[in-house]
Amino acid sequence: MVVLSFSGAIGLTFLMLGCALEGYGVYWPLFVLIFHVISPIPHFIAKRVTEDSDASSSACQELAYFFTTGIVVSAFGLPVILARISVIKWGACGLVLAGNAVIFITIQGFFLAFGRGDDFSWHWW
Repeated sequence: MVVLSFSGAIGLTFLMLGCALEGYGVYWPLFVLIFHVISPIPHFIAKRVTEDSDASSSACQELAYFFTTGIVVSAFGLPVILARISVIKWGACGLVLAGNAVIFITIQGFFLAFGRGDDFSWHWW
């Protein structure tokens, strides 16, 4: 849990540096926080809907994977598009992309550590 919170803080630091450094000074990249918040929602919905099913895979789970992939790709695409149209600088784009990678790896690590459904699950937190 400590490693997950530390890596999440590092990812947010990269994101804030991409916005707040004196050479960059534009806060448009903070909109990727919306993607970070909504990325686990399809998984939560699919897990709730397919909780009673014994199947290892279902159409609902596959649709949730598809939506989550679209959200993650959008989070990486937004800073590139903003840099391409010169709203932000390419250095800020690199910092935001590094922050995205760290934050999404942290989210995946959370689900790997606490989403198995055994006795040590995230439901107990």
